[in-house]
Amino acid sequence: MIAVNSSRRAARGEREIRALQRATRVLERPTTTATLRQRLDALADAAGAAGDLGVDLDAPSDLYGSGVVGHLERRVAALLGTEDAAFFPSGTTAQQAALRCWAHDAAPGAGRGAGRGSRPGTVALHALSHPQVHESDALTRLAGLSTVPVTTQPRPTTAEDVRALPEPAGTLVLELPLRDAGFLLPSWDELLAVTDAARERGMRVHLDGARLWESTTHLGHGLEEIAALADSVYVSFYKSLRGLSGAALAGPADFVEQARLERHRYGGNIFQQHPAALTALHGLARDLPRLPARVEHARLVADALGRELAASGAAWSKVHPLVPHTHQFQVWLPHRADVLTEAATRHAEQSGTALFTGTWREPGLPPGLAFTEVTVGEEGLRWSAEDVRTALREYLGVLRALTGTPPR
Repeated sequence: MIAVNSSRRAARGEREIRALQRATRVLERPTTTATLRQRLDALADAAGAAGDLGVDLDAPSDLYGSGVVGHLERRVAALLGTEDAAFFPSGTTAQQAALRCWAHDAAPGAGRGAGRGSRPGTVALHALSHPQVHESDALTRLAGLSTVPVTTQPRPTTAEDVRALPEPAGTLVLELPLRDAGFLLPSWDELLAVTDAARERGMRVHLDGARLWESTTHLGHGLEEIAALADSVYVSFYKSLRGLSGAALAGPADFVEQARLERHRYGGNIFQQHPAALTALHGLARDLPRLPARVEHARLVADALGRELAASGAAWSKVHPLVPHTHQFQVWLPHRADVLTEAATRHAEQSGTALFTGTWREPGLPPGLAFTEVTVGEEGLRWSAEDVRTALREYLGVLRALTGTPPR
């Protein structure tokens, strides 16, 4: 499984977006296909819940991180059990700041494993990790850091990978879950082992936790326990929590103070950010408690999809992983991405059901295969196993008609 740079993904057409918007039954309704009115309605909902979120709408608005933004930062630090947290406009900026801070030894008292012959300006990370695949070489071109791949295998980083690194590094980045390998997580014991191995080699540990919120079910431990294994943690607000945008970087107080300076240098200290902060707080209150149920239901959905694909006799098809680690997983089918997209659009138009709402992507090798990411959202909780199988049968029927394959 080879990841595709996000800049190369084909833009969604108006017809595809319209079909997804009009669908009456979906496993998840992506914010990426929402209308401007729908996003403004989400902001209004967050504002309407402000009292329950501990936000005073009659207090002065935020200015460069004050007010509701500071309230959000304190909330994140409390959830993760860290001394402090800083709001960032994007995860890319947050991780750049974090890794620059560790490279320049900004918080020497915070790195429990740092020292002992490490190379501060070198970052060890998975070849499929977000900074390597989706950030246009920002770590090297902007942050001035060198990178070393821990592994190219489509699985989480292991302790053995870290111990076998051919050169020293200052920081190990662990993406939890590893999205481009299928939203995969290690077991708790494996996570302990890999962080211990990093300490043995004198490295700090940074968690790329863009989707950390939904990882607690598989790991069997809470957010504080997971965050305690690392020196710094990044979390996102616009993915599983459905906020408008934004991220947070959490860790020791002196580290976060330096990260705020790096944020300013990167142009990330925005004048006012209350829309993003309000929707992030709303997501923490509304969506975070519901994520375990979505993770559990994703296992039912994946099992139903796998059984129906097997029953259909569709060659070279796969649900990955068979038992999802989060509420997201991959489905692979033996057709070009544009063909699978057209089938999904026709299925939604004809039936009002949108089974596959994610973008179809082609890894390149082997040719003739494409995959999409399936997310089980709040609406997906209402789907039974038979609902899933029926929707897949309908989709495959549309696909066969489109490709000229005789129906089974």
